[in-house]
Amino acid sequence: MHDEDENELLTARFEEHRNHLRAVAFRILGSLSEADDAVQETWLRLSRSGADEVENLGGWLTTVIGRICLDILRTRASRREEPLDTYVPGPADSRADPLGPEHEALLADAVSSALLVVLDTLTPAERLAFVLHDLFAVPFTEVAPVLERTPAAARQLASRARRRVRDAPTATDADPGRRREIVAAFLAATRDGDFDALLALLDPDVVVRADRAAMKAGAAGEVRGAAAVARTILGRARALRPALVNGTACAVAAPGGQPRVVFGFTITDGRITGIDLRAAPEWLGGLDVTILAD
Repeated sequence: MHDEDENELLTARFEEHRNHLRAVAFRILGSLSEADDAVQETWLRLSRSGADEVENLGGWLTTVIGRICLDILRTRASRREEPLDTYVPGPADSRADPLGPEHEALLADAVSSALLVVLDTLTPAERLAFVLHDLFAVPFTEVAPVLERTPAAARQLASRARRRVRDAPTATDADPGRRREIVAAFLAATRDGDFDALLALLDPDVVVRADRAAMKAGAAGEVRGAAAVARTILGRARALRPALVNGTACAVAAPGGQPRVVFGFTITDGRITGIDLRAAPEWLGGLDVTILAD
């Protein structure tokens, strides 16, 4: 077989697993752009090594992308950084990039924003063990080599992560009316410049994250802590408007009626635990945005 034919065959075999690999990487990393980077790196490693002697290509690819994601998580932890485009369960469900049944199931799971919040609190090893085994049914005998642990140790890591996920508080996102009340109160506090009212709405450990497009427009990549977030929001977000983004209560900066930045909220136990600023034009173009009356 000619090299060109071999490359085409290898590419075709990889494409059969692409959606699965992206779903695995996204759940481990919580970032769509980092997930795409991990998938691309997996392809590069496959193309360099070939697959002639790989009996179970799907398992091999899952192991490889697991190792890549683990390296990303460890690097992120050492830098104390978070992904800049963390998925926002309601607004980020863009119709422009369908991934089929696995992606739909992933998005349905992510409706509970509390799950994403608690996954961010796990160690890289715990998160990987939990995601691979509990969410994608990878046996511990295959998870262990990725972590360079024994199967028993991998099982223990997943068990610890499972307990923390199970005990996570229920997000108020499930109640659209309550969510709209909290978003409305947030907007009223910013409009009135009411620091104390805004502080009361924020969880003490709230995190604001901005994607790269929002950062180019002047937003900080990350702000942590209720007081710091309140000061930042009061100074820069008084022109926000209430909106439904893919049916979910959010806020938008919309000069001239055209959404430029979407503020997506993670709400847990009646308090805002996360705010994600998204401004990438290609992402905004795939959304259904309805600006509401104040």
